[in-house]
Amino acid sequence: MFIPTDVPEQLAAVGKHEPRILIVGAGVAGLTLARSLRNRGLRPVLVERAEQRQESGYMLGLMPFVDSVIGELDLEREYLERSVPVRRYRLCSSTGAPLREYSVDAVLGEFGHYRGIERGGLLELLATGGVPVAWRTTPHRIDQHGQRVRVGLTGDGIDFEAEFDAVVAADGTHSATRSLVLAPERVRTCDTAWGGWVTWADPDDLPDVYQEIWGPGCFVGLYPVPGRLGVFVGGPRTDTRRGPSAFAELVRDRLRIVDTRCSHALTTLAAASESHYWKLSDVRCARWTVGRVALLGDAAAGFLPTAGVGAAMAVESAGALARRLARADSTGITEALRDYERVQRPRVESAQRNSRQLATLMLRRGRTVSRARDFAAALAGMNTAFGPIRKLLARRDRDEPAPVR
Repeated sequence: MFIPTDVPEQLAAVGKHEPRILIVGAGVAGLTLARSLRNRGLRPVLVERAEQRQESGYMLGLMPFVDSVIGELDLEREYLERSVPVRRYRLCSSTGAPLREYSVDAVLGEFGHYRGIERGGLLELLATGGVPVAWRTTPHRIDQHGQRVRVGLTGDGIDFEAEFDAVVAADGTHSATRSLVLAPERVRTCDTAWGGWVTWADPDDLPDVYQEIWGPGCFVGLYPVPGRLGVFVGGPRTDTRRGPSAFAELVRDRLRIVDTRCSHALTTLAAASESHYWKLSDVRCARWTVGRVALLGDAAAGFLPTAGVGAAMAVESAGALARRLARADSTGITEALRDYERVQRPRVESAQRNSRQLATLMLRRGRTVSRARDFAAALAGMNTAFGPIRKLLARRDRDEPAPVR
């Protein structure tokens, strides 16, 4: 669980000879880093700009990239209990008919687990045993002088200052902390001009099957988690502006075949009292480290959801950063951060490129080009479809321990 603890109280617990590390953002990346450092005997300061959250959020598919970190945290048993296995991936064509079904176990099983979990469930898991966090707190100024970083913070509407040896910005795609150290032109976005809604449906009889329908001008994704079915329905933003109910009907018109599972998801979206709209764009930064400040997770590289790998890469990156920070004293922080960027940035950007390439296939409007895409997808073997992910899994960080199996 999270333990509400203000910044002065967290700083008072930091050992005299350990580096003072500020982590901004208590999401997946920031919390993984905080928990990983605490497991290594350090006491980082964790702050989060939002109120304490209780909502489950959205669904995540976590590939084996996370396994070694989960193992290091001694959370594998609880992780398997709070998630469901993803054993099959079903792709449906532009008509809505089944096109290909892949065995995920056959493709990724040699590397570890592929699990479906709610974001809220993952955060609860990572906070097991208690993690101090200062809610409603965010930096508004960062000044670096020699071996110290002076940070101006606002907590509960009150401004104050604190000094750290390192700052890690893990506050998401629209990171306010990143803007304090990187000029706007150093942050680039890739906008697909598509968007869609995330909502929840009742579970069905396919609890281990991810299903996606790549329709003309529409996309439906169905992703099981424990006790629920995560739903994403999207399309060009010029069409989704009609609203979820009207767009759900548009999807039915564009697909010639709407199976029971897809129909249930569309009906649920149309009737949902609450749903979250997701603009499908990503972020890439020209650099991840500036002196003693590092970017992590979506603040460094925000992903399109098309490859389903963004959260897993955030966890992997947090583990890589934790291993380096835990070995560094205050004088070695800068080199530790540089080494983290040197190792992780090429891996993350490779996965991000794969997500962008998949977007060009998945997010199509016309029926003719969609049918051509269907033909190519039908011929693609498992290694072709999952090749980039397999290559990344096979090339792990030299400092990363073997995944727990």
